[in-house]
Amino acid sequence: MTGHTSSTENLRRVVVVGGGPAAHRFADAMVNRGLEGWQVTVLTEEAHLPYDRVALSKALTETGVDLTLGDASMWDHEALTLKTGERAVKIDSAAKSVLTAAGNKYEYDHLVVASGSDAARLPIPGAEHTHVYRTLEDVWAINKAIAGLTEKLGRKVNAVTIGGGLLGLESAAGTEQLGATPIVINGSPWLMNTQLDEGAGQALGRLIEAKGFEVHGGVFPSEVVTDDDGNVTGVLMADGRTIDADLVIVAIGVKPRDDLFRAGEGEEQLFSLGQRGGVVINDFCATEVDGIWAIGEVANFEGMCLGLVAPANTMAEIVADRLHGGEATFPGFDTATKLKLSGVDVASFGDAFARTEHSLEIVYADPARGVYQKIVTTDDAKTLLGGIFVGDASPYMSLRPLLGRELSAEPGAYLSAAGGGEAPETELPDDAILCSCNNVAAGTIRDAINGCGACEGNSPVQELGELKGCTRAGTQCGSCVPMLKKLLEGELQKSGIEVSKALCEHISLSRQELFDAIRVLELTSFEEIMAKYGTGAGCDICKPTIASILASQHSAYVLDAGRGSLQDTNDRALANMQKDGTYSVVPRIAGGEITPKGLGVIAAVAEKYNLYTKITGGQRIDMFGARLEQLPDIWKELVDAGFESGQAYGKSLRTVKSCVGSTWCRFGVQDSVAMAIALELRYRGLRSPHKLKMGVSGCARECAEARGKDVGVIATADGWNLYVGGNGGATPAHAQLLAKDLDDETLLKYIDRYLMYYIRTADRLQRTARWQEELDGGIKHVEEVVVNDSLGIAEELEAAMAKHIDTYEDEWAETLKDPERLRRFRSFVNAPNQKDESISFVPERGQIRPATNEEKGGVLIASTIPVRSETVGVEN
Repeated sequence: MTGHTSSTENLRRVVVVGGGPAAHRFADAMVNRGLEGWQVTVLTEEAHLPYDRVALSKALTETGVDLTLGDASMWDHEALTLKTGERAVKIDSAAKSVLTAAGNKYEYDHLVVASGSDAARLPIPGAEHTHVYRTLEDVWAINKAIAGLTEKLGRKVNAVTIGGGLLGLESAAGTEQLGATPIVINGSPWLMNTQLDEGAGQALGRLIEAKGFEVHGGVFPSEVVTDDDGNVTGVLMADGRTIDADLVIVAIGVKPRDDLFRAGEGEEQLFSLGQRGGVVINDFCATEVDGIWAIGEVANFEGMCLGLVAPANTMAEIVADRLHGGEATFPGFDTATKLKLSGVDVASFGDAFARTEHSLEIVYADPARGVYQKIVTTDDAKTLLGGIFVGDASPYMSLRPLLGRELSAEPGAYLSAAGGGEAPETELPDDAILCSCNNVAAGTIRDAINGCGACEGNSPVQELGELKGCTRAGTQCGSCVPMLKKLLEGELQKSGIEVSKALCEHISLSRQELFDAIRVLELTSFEEIMAKYGTGAGCDICKPTIASILASQHSAYVLDAGRGSLQDTNDRALANMQKDGTYSVVPRIAGGEITPKGLGVIAAVAEKYNLYTKITGGQRIDMFGARLEQLPDIWKELVDAGFESGQAYGKSLRTVKSCVGSTWCRFGVQDSVAMAIALELRYRGLRSPHKLKMGVSGCARECAEARGKDVGVIATADGWNLYVGGNGGATPAHAQLLAKDLDDETLLKYIDRYLMYYIRTADRLQRTARWQEELDGGIKHVEEVVVNDSLGIAEELEAAMAKHIDTYEDEWAETLKDPERLRRFRSFVNAPNQKDESISFVPERGQIRPATNEEKGGVLIASTIPVRSETVGVEN
């Protein structure tokens, strides 16, 4: 039987073997280039339209989810035919035809093989009782099995996933969402060893263990154990241990489905195959046999087969281009990977293992909390070669398009976890690839925004959704969407067009609109908020923003009721992490005033726990070098002595700096110390869009530097002058005068209004200085609202502040009361009393400091100092 034919004899016939993402992308690319004179027939053995395998975890955990790629109406094209349930079994290159298992024969002029790969199986006893994670049928079977076992056993199912790579972790995360206990067995000593180095892999392991995952690394399974009825009971390990299991999933990798290219008995081998499988292709995706192409996971290029979306899409576009007379070539594999599982961010791109000769590694690590960031550059620390991010992958968005280019700032500035804030602003060159999945350059996106003719009506694109549809950027894995949104906003602003204030791709409201909605409806949980105003599971933008809004409105303990997973790293530990994985302890010293007895307590604690001590710029005492598991013990002693958290870790009030004022100073005209203490105790714990600092000076000599603070108070002979909107940092700003000669009561009233108005209306991570600059009318607008009550909300703002003051509770005091809350403070989940031996110190000036690389005698994994990397071999 011959497949689809045409009455037109000159029709060029293309047969595509495979119905996965690569095959879909090729068909789509052919449609986009025009199918006049072509007939494309796609053979897929599955019963479904091509679907998104990257999103299989959704089908595992959600019922009725549709993973169909693109618009299903594409298959209605008269020159495009999709044959489901058709498994190709043989290529006859001489007759230019493909035979299927059903006995049908499809003749071709060009054959494009996109057969993909199969899940690798384990050659051990009991392997027939395991599941794999490759197709919709596979994940549906896992879902059904967990549901059935849960009902049968009457308890949580022990779901073991063998494999600690991308697929294995995704599988394990899915079982956790289905209510099972996720257990990961990984032959490598650390997770995702193909994408991550040891420091990153260990950080990832610690993070997912903290999420309740059980990880067994560095040992292989030798048997899947079953009872007499064939029910799985455990996994026997090579070291003799047996791990309890009710269900086992094997996700150890994939094997290219290259059977079509292997010669049968007595036949000549026409195709070259890679050492680990896959048909060898040249740089335009053609095999050695004329008219036969290969794309996706089955294609072996320069000794590699890779199961990632970006190279498969690129190959599909290249073959479509070549068939239409183009000269596109395959540039090589883009191995960039970004993954989020159970709220944990992981990203790797470029030369992540620093194999380039003389390359430098600039690394920040917090081993105790599972945060690891690394940038790899050339030996002059200028050109970006790659990077790895675990726990905080926010710099990946900015850095990924700059691969192979000079950075605009020193590399350490991009390590957000080291305290540098957001990555430096960088103008992407037009040829920089912003969306690697679809190979979309920044210039293509700019053209679409500015009206290039590619979109209907040649009109400029002003909406993110429209831009994604027009350029394809952000339509596959979605990791580039934040950068896409940023580029859109920047181009619109250049054109004088008002930019959307949507918080992120998941929430269309601005932060101000979201704040008001939460306040009016009295919403109290992330789930409630996302159900009403969001889509999806949230991201690194909306999660901490919502956590901050809830904290500022309700003053509830920030780590309870599921809010812990929304917080930034420092907030989760209620402490500031340092470069060596330890934490700093900063008790509140209101106004800088402390008794000799209080000093003695701090001295005793610092000496007992061998902590480095320093007076801070905000007139407090900072103690450095505390391990995670030591924090509760240290804080118990401090809380018992009357101290409370200084919240040096939070986006909240930090300090109120003061001079000695009229009490002691002969120039002082008001009691600045008493006012500073009153302000600090009034606004302590107040969560806000960014950190807040205040200063109170007792006279015009301004010793407390109040005009460099968000709120500055300077004494006059008649009261207090109030200044607002100042800050230090990389872009310092002087505070501006808001009101003069205020009495104590009026001063507090105006500050209440100012702070609450700022909290309600500022953007996320926006300091008061930038907020005031962007307000229409600037300081005059602030004066109208705060002093003259032009919006009629003064009473409401004061009431909101009063609620905060009345409900304030010290976070560390509350933590110490609850054993469940204290469980967070363990360096190792499975060994609560074990110390993190990677932390080491050396003496200096009578105290301690973190050991350097040379002093440790090993690889420096906890600093932003460049280090050279040895080239190491990594098993795939």
